[in-house]
Amino acid sequence: MDGAAHFTLEEDSAGGTTLALSGRLLVSTIGFIDQDLDQISGDLAAIDLSGVEEIDTVGAWVACRLSTKHSAQITGANKQARRLLGAVESVTGTPELVPERVPVWERVPLALGEQVFAARSGIYGVVGFFGQILIGVWNLIRHPSQFPMRALVRQMELVGVAALPIIGLMSFLIGIVIAQQGAVQLEQFGAEALTVNLVGRLTLRELGVLMTAIMVAGRSGSAFAAQIGTMKLTEEVDAMRTIGISPIEKLVIPRILACTFMMILLGFYSSMVAIVGGAVVGQFALGIPFFTFLERIQDVVPTHDLWVGLIKAPVFGLIVALAGCYHGMQVRGNSEEVGTRTTMAVVSAIFAVIVLDAFFAVFFTEIGWG
Repeated sequence: MDGAAHFTLEEDSAGGTTLALSGRLLVSTIGFIDQDLDQISGDLAAIDLSGVEEIDTVGAWVACRLSTKHSAQITGANKQARRLLGAVESVTGTPELVPERVPVWERVPLALGEQVFAARSGIYGVVGFFGQILIGVWNLIRHPSQFPMRALVRQMELVGVAALPIIGLMSFLIGIVIAQQGAVQLEQFGAEALTVNLVGRLTLRELGVLMTAIMVAGRSGSAFAAQIGTMKLTEEVDAMRTIGISPIEKLVIPRILACTFMMILLGFYSSMVAIVGGAVVGQFALGIPFFTFLERIQDVVPTHDLWVGLIKAPVFGLIVALAGCYHGMQVRGNSEEVGTRTTMAVVSAIFAVIVLDAFFAVFFTEIGWG
């Protein structure tokens, strides 16, 4: 092929081998001889470029690579070739693929410091976000006509009504498990009748509202983060600010109010369905009639157990909504950030709910509601 790249191996008078390249060493032609050049073995005395008509960066890089591989000197290069060779010879070496590992006594404090700095920045962000919410609430109180009622009703439907089937199924199965496993353990002491106490108090005080909060965090908290994060990514939030609409008032506050209010109803609903699940086990496994089980619940479960669950529920809902909306508003850069922030929203919400539940347990015990 005319104008293509060629090479020959020539023996010199000293017994060495010279690789003579000729033709056009360009990105469009070098591929035809590249594999043959790689098959050359042994050292070369020189690489002669005097027959090269035209050369580009790729051709110069191939020549430098062959020079390094075969310990050969490049000769016969014209002015253009020498300039390109000088530009690429500094990058022909094999890069270090494994970075130098910092000693553990330096790496651990460095990582700890980065985590502390990130935590400080996170605290500043959460406080600032909470301040924006308070300002938004105050503006809506001053101008009630601007309250996004339709958005609130829509979010209440998504958070509450749409979650009834999955939360009902989960709570029903939890009630069955508590009743069945509790009866097995109490049977050893001849106290199977106390299964009613176990199911009633455990579901109303703890598991009903706690499992509901975890389910809402995974279902609605993640949705809040993904929805708002996607709007941030597509610059819809910035567009709202540009036309004078507050994203906090129109996006965040309706979701927080809906999640806080619906958690009260969902927590109560979850506890009732769990008790029904326990009653089903009592009917078929313990010999306790279904309606007798339900009537017994009213006698053995103190009223303050119900209030404990109802007090926890809105707090848990507030935490879940704040986590989802906050992480959604922090999305920056690319679509991968949406997934990262959604995961962080669910994890932080569940963690905060469990920590708060532990504080509530100690608090209610101290005030005599244990």
